[in-house]
Amino acid sequence: MDGKSVNGSLKGWLYLLPALLFLGVFMVYPLVDVFVYSFEEGYNSASQTYFGVGTYNYAYVLRDPYFLQAVKNTFLLVVITVPLSTGIALLISVGLHSIGPLRRFLQTVYFLPYVTNTLAVGMVFMILFKKTPYSDGFINLLITWFGGEGVDFIDGPYWAKMFVLCLYTVWVVMPFKILILTSALASVDPAYYKAARVDGTSKLRMFVRITLPMISPMIFYLVITGFIGAFKAYSDVVALFGTNLNAAGMNTIVGYVYDMLYGDSGGYPSYASAAAIILFAIVFTITCINLLVSGSRLRR
Repeated sequence: MDGKSVNGSLKGWLYLLPALLFLGVFMVYPLVDVFVYSFEEGYNSASQTYFGVGTYNYAYVLRDPYFLQAVKNTFLLVVITVPLSTGIALLISVGLHSIGPLRRFLQTVYFLPYVTNTLAVGMVFMILFKKTPYSDGFINLLITWFGGEGVDFIDGPYWAKMFVLCLYTVWVVMPFKILILTSALASVDPAYYKAARVDGTSKLRMFVRITLPMISPMIFYLVITGFIGAFKAYSDVVALFGTNLNAAGMNTIVGYVYDMLYGDSGGYPSYASAAAIILFAIVFTITCINLLVSGSRLRR
């Protein structure tokens, strides 16, 4: 290896040094620290002491009914909202791409919920769905107008609360997906479509054979980031159901970690660390599976 290549390699590492230091201090070190805390039994943050090392924290968390409920809520949220929001965003993006006039205006309209504060959007959803002593909520007014029976979507049955949470999550994340997919559709070479039209190919076949394969990297990117984002859901749930999520039966894994640290049951950093490591393991595993699946499909 000559001197020029050595100097070039050294210069490259110097350029990367600030980013590596940032990642090491704010991501790698906290992850290692949390991993260590998760095995320290009875850790006291005030005195920095603990009385043992083992897997008791993990055993406690995995038996805690609040944590199991949080896992159930999170998995339902992920399984329902990620495919649904991606599919709807794809349909809307195709529709926007196929129209000429007002395309940019409609793109801006669809993107507005993404730049709106999530708590503000949550308050609007709560007003629409929540029953109060003065009103049954706008959605219940529509239901009763069509002959149905009103439901308290905020303080009522579990399925109703999960329905509102999923609808809210889809509404919040869909604008970003529409923006990404619209840009991906615009990058497809029109020559492919012209050649397909010459052969008399139908629009559906062009969509399946040309559009989907060309934008599949963006679709898989949105699916992976959607899974990660849904597993980290917390502020959305607080916006709808308040801070006492355990009482509402709508806590998430991130909410459970927060409660163990700062909530009414707070002061248990060892349990919170164990729950955080379990969440990391779940997200890491699902992300790896998605990457393997997407990689094998893209190589075909």
